[in-house]
Amino acid sequence: MTEFVKPSIDYFELWPLLVVFGVACLGVVVEAFAPRRLRYVAQVGLALTGLVVALVGVVLVARDVTTYEDGAARGILAVGGTIAVDGPSLFIWGLVLALAIGGVLLFAERHLDGGVSAFAGQAAAVPGTDAETAALVANREHTEVYPLMMFAVFGMMLFPAANDLLTMFVGLEVLSLPLYLLSGLARRRRLLSQEAALKYFLLGAFSSGFFLYGAALLYGYAGSLDFAAINEAVRNDVGSPALLLIGTGLLSVGLLFKVGAVPFQAWTPDVYQGAPTPVTAFMAAGTKVAAFGAIMRLFYVALGADRWSWQPMLWIVAILSMFVGAALAITQSDIKRLLAYSSVAHTGFILTGVLGLQASDQLAIGEITSLQAVLFYLTTYGFATIGAFAVVSLVRDAGGETTAIDRWAGLGKESPVVAAVFAFFLLAMAGIPLTSGFVGKLAVFSVALAAGAWPVVVAAVIASIIAAFLYIRVIKVMYFDEPVGDGPSVAYPSVLTATTIAVGAAVTLVLGIVPGPVLDLAAVAGEFIR
Repeated sequence: MTEFVKPSIDYFELWPLLVVFGVACLGVVVEAFAPRRLRYVAQVGLALTGLVVALVGVVLVARDVTTYEDGAARGILAVGGTIAVDGPSLFIWGLVLALAIGGVLLFAERHLDGGVSAFAGQAAAVPGTDAETAALVANREHTEVYPLMMFAVFGMMLFPAANDLLTMFVGLEVLSLPLYLLSGLARRRRLLSQEAALKYFLLGAFSSGFFLYGAALLYGYAGSLDFAAINEAVRNDVGSPALLLIGTGLLSVGLLFKVGAVPFQAWTPDVYQGAPTPVTAFMAAGTKVAAFGAIMRLFYVALGADRWSWQPMLWIVAILSMFVGAALAITQSDIKRLLAYSSVAHTGFILTGVLGLQASDQLAIGEITSLQAVLFYLTTYGFATIGAFAVVSLVRDAGGETTAIDRWAGLGKESPVVAAVFAFFLLAMAGIPLTSGFVGKLAVFSVALAAGAWPVVVAAVIASIIAAFLYIRVIKVMYFDEPVGDGPSVAYPSVLTATTIAVGAAVTLVLGIVPGPVLDLAAVAGEFIR
């Protein structure tokens, strides 16, 4: 008879996670019982308060989770060893929460569309029907987007902290399901939004099936879903190599889908274009941070001893992602689709860093680790991306928000400040010096070179040159092309969107000039505990 062992919950260390989950559940209650006229203020205030409290909790917990002098990882395994609260987890939690605060500010913006939000008044109404028209006339809005977003944030925090495959799958689904719904709630271009949500849901469901089947195969190989047990089984070569290889491949499909890596990137341009721009901004930044945290934990902790099997696969995926993303971005006529393919290219750049060295493999004192470089790159990418999409939400024409690149012609004259800020974000994505993107690329390229992945680095440099062309093309349109018709206009945002843009631009500039503090913070985070 097996004796039941009560799991250790460690509530203090899990405080940030529990706060976010609690606020999400409370948001559902508010949506059910609060008067309609009070829901907007209540939901926005609740979401912002919960995120700030959770961020403070991350800082307090992080004071007790540092690294030993010998570089060994330090942290705790909570809830019976299913959740790892260590330095990398806390760094990713803090980054996700900071980006989520920017996401809430964009969700709450109501000045850009005549006092209504970017979300549909009644999602269940068929586009073009009387029911939808009545919802628009009544200025209804979906305030349940805030608890949905909080559930997605909870999934983004659980996903990279999971210490076994089952918990990681739960985090993947909790992260994904709210985003499927949010992607279909655009007030304008409803059919395009609903199409994006359907594509995202169907392809996401397939990818989740691959992940679950891969987890089953790894369980058959190791006899456990726990990462430490899988790592021990790999070291001792206790099972069938075929089960290990096929299981690793299927798990990789599920994870690489979430980051939009080639050949699993087909959903990215359609969803980025069709989803409401605030959702695109939050999803593009937060999902990539969480998913790369999960990728590194799986490959470093559970499959670190099988590095020579999965590294060649990541070499190929990284190179394909960089070139396919950069090449297809050049052909785009829609700014959101261009940024989507740009994100595919950035996925390749980040994978270049994943191929680098861990602390235990460092060749020289002072050499940054792979984890350190990737965490820094995720920070630079997250703030630049959410800031860029916030700027996209400001550009308008007679039909509302316009994302056609040729409609941006003359923006430099119409609104020099908005054009300059957007050009700055694009230059950061291109990796121009004195921006955070330059330091981020330098970091991931350095760790990949130190690990001997020089072919990937050479490909990354070539892809960066190709990508620079597409960013410069947009800048050229804004400043040198003649406007089409009446030209673009810029909607005056409230302090909410303005704050998100200002913080994104400030972080992008500061990390390009003084990257040391964030690199040091990533170094203090140490390595994953096992």
